[in-house]
Parts: sequence; structure tokens; C-alpha cells
Amino acid sequence: MTEYRTYMSKLTLSVDERVVRQAKRYAAKRGTSVSHLVERYLALVVRPPRAEQAEPPVLKLLRGAAKGVDPAAYERHLVDKYR
Repeated sequence: MTEYRTYMSKLTLSVDERVVRQAKRYAAKRGTSVSHLVERYLALVVRPPRAEQAEPPVLKLLRGAAKGVDPAAYERHLVDKYR
């Protein structure tokens, strides 16, 4: 269903020229406009998360996995691991 609006707010953004060129090419290849891409992105950003999407599945699997682990010992482990 196509939505028609009688009024659209304007938004001024400061964006690197190279990014603007790339965004215009990207939008053109997809038959849309940069404005529409930005609008869709902002709509996603401000949309409240659905309950089932609030926690990624991997987080559910890992929840509680480090229970009882000494934080200092884990920090030492990471320092040694990534030297």
C-alpha cells in the first residue's frame, strides 16, 4: 500500500561528500532516493523493540554462563589471550 503525505518535514544533515555520492549511487541502483533511505533508517532506529527481539538468541544461550567467575581473573585471561 502506498502512503501519500501532504506535508513532509525537511531535515538538514552534514555528511561527508564521498558518503553522499555513495548513498546516491546506492539509492539509484535500488530505484529510491537518499531521503527515503534515511527516513526508513530513522524509522527503524526509533521503533521500540518487540519483546521477542529485545534479546538476541545468542544472549539467551549465554545468560548466566559466567556466573561465579572472578572478574579480575577473567580480565587477566583476556590480557594474556590478546597480547
